[in-house]
Amino acid sequence: MQSSRRAFIRRAIAVGGSATAVNSGGGRQDVVAQPSGVRSFDHLALPMQNVDAMLSFYRALGLQVTERAQACSVHFGTQMINFHRPALWQSSAFTLRAPAAKPPCGDLCFVWDGTPQALKTTLDGAGAKFVEGPVDRQGGRQTTGSSVYVRDPDDNLLEFMIYS
Repeated sequence: MQSSRRAFIRRAIAVGGSATAVNSGGGRQDVVAQPSGVRSFDHLALPMQNVDAMLSFYRALGLQVTERAQACSVHFGTQMINFHRPALWQSSAFTLRAPAAKPPCGDLCFVWDGTPQALKTTLDGAGAKFVEGPVDRQGGRQTTGSSVYVRDPDDNLLEFMIYS
């Protein structure tokens, strides 16, 4: 019995223990240790309504766009967004999606690697609809960044975060 408790505690510590990391400000922060398996997103998928306007918008942001019959992919770094064309997401035969997903259903945050002025210029050039910002927000890097919010042609909310 004592041995099985020790084994259980060792497994619990190995799976759910915490590790210490150094944040970008040089301070220490606790980071929950991740079990092996999930490392990152590969891609996400959203339904798309205004195909031509959406593809033009994401190209104007400087992203690589790949067009296919059923979906279009937008690539940046090692990340990808699949935009399902209306004929695909409106088909009752297409079940590999959230059943209630229809535009606008995205709330996406991108890390901007540039100046606030370059971001403004790029968003203006893409015809983005400004919503809010710049405002300080807690980001996925577990530190604060400055965010600007806009809408794409399908009215998805896009956040562009600049970490300093």
